Amino acid sequence: MADKTVFAQLFQLISRYEFNKCVDRYRGNLRIRNFSCWDQYLAMAFAQLTGRDGLRDIEACLRSHRDKLYRMGFRGKISRSTLSDANNNRSFLIYQDFGMHLIGQARHLYREDPFTLDLDQAVFALDSTTIDLCLSVFPWAHFRKTKAGIKAHTLLDLRGSIPSFIALTPAKVHDVLALDWIPLEPGSILTMDRAYNDFERLYRIHQIPAFFVIRAKKNLAYRRVKTYRPSDKELGVRSDQLIRLTGVKSANLYPEQLRRISFVDLKLNKRFVFLTNHFKLPAIVIAEIYRKRWQIELFFKWIKQHLKIKSFYGNSANAVKTQVWIAISTYLLIAITKKKLDISEVSLHTFLHILEVNLFEQRHIKHIVTNARQQEPESPNSNQLDLFVF
Repeated sequence: MADKTVFAQLFQLISRYEFNKCVDRYRGNLRIRNFSCWDQYLAMAFAQLTGRDGLRDIEACLRSHRDKLYRMGFRGKISRSTLSDANNNRSFLIYQDFGMHLIGQARHLYREDPFTLDLDQAVFALDSTTIDLCLSVFPWAHFRKTKAGIKAHTLLDLRGSIPSFIALTPAKVHDVLALDWIPLEPGSILTMDRAYNDFERLYRIHQIPAFFVIRAKKNLAYRRVKTYRPSDKELGVRSDQLIRLTGVKSANLYPEQLRRISFVDLKLNKRFVFLTNHFKLPAIVIAEIYRKRWQIELFFKWIKQHLKIKSFYGNSANAVKTQVWIAISTYLLIAITKKKLDISEVSLHTFLHILEVNLFEQRHIKHIVTNARQQEPESPNSNQLDLFVF
């Protein structure tokens, strides 16, 4: 790989065969002579990795390295008008499907990673993040009276912080509807915030059978059946009860018993009430599972801080979804590369920054990382978001 650019090395680690399958599925290269879907993918991923501000910026930067484009993998002519047309007209489903392929690849690579909780089951967190848009420029994404936006509903595998499923919708789509789409594995555990309190959908999870850990709403109508396990105030467990719902609708929608755990986070001095259908795990483990839900918040922060999804290179729904899916694919590609090359000495944040300033270098990625580590001060003091050390 020594004669290849860092950019080419990155994309050599993913399957062109799988990418072409996605392209053929939606006839992405039909009647295309000069600028293929692969060229479009490379150009948009380059924009993500280098933080380009717009199509003109992408064009100028790539053309300034005209002599290196072939070795980077480009075969078509780069122009902002061609890239704009491709983003608007070629189905975003090409990049969505390829993103889902990369999700499967990344999850396979990280499946043996240690998890801070001693659990054999897969543990997932479900949440969404809203990407704000200008209503006058993106009228198709109308959200509120003066705002527009799209929402990324994300199921995150907490072992490795790898997304397992992502769906992009207009921001006005309610979070709870994601429970109808997510592919849950039997025996897995899903943790969510209060927005997902829908007992019909929770009962469906119970029937898979899978488990959920969710914060209860304050106005929950229920009756206590019995104390399930003794409280442990030293650990923060105030009560652990078996309950039945007593609401007119909720009792019919979820006819079986639930476990209600009242827990006080002693560090924050804040009380939480959890509902779960898992009756074997200790109450403190249930509380810790919910605490791990914050990894998905950190994932959203990382994506928004380090990838280019705050400004867009096109105004149509297809162009925006194409850009978001390629941004997600870029995150996954970096995570896959880090794992395949066994680069464990730096965080994902640091690895990304090393890559983005060395994309045109013709040295092996691992050697570049090693050299960068040797030049670091002994006690770096960084305030950057440094959350995905895997």
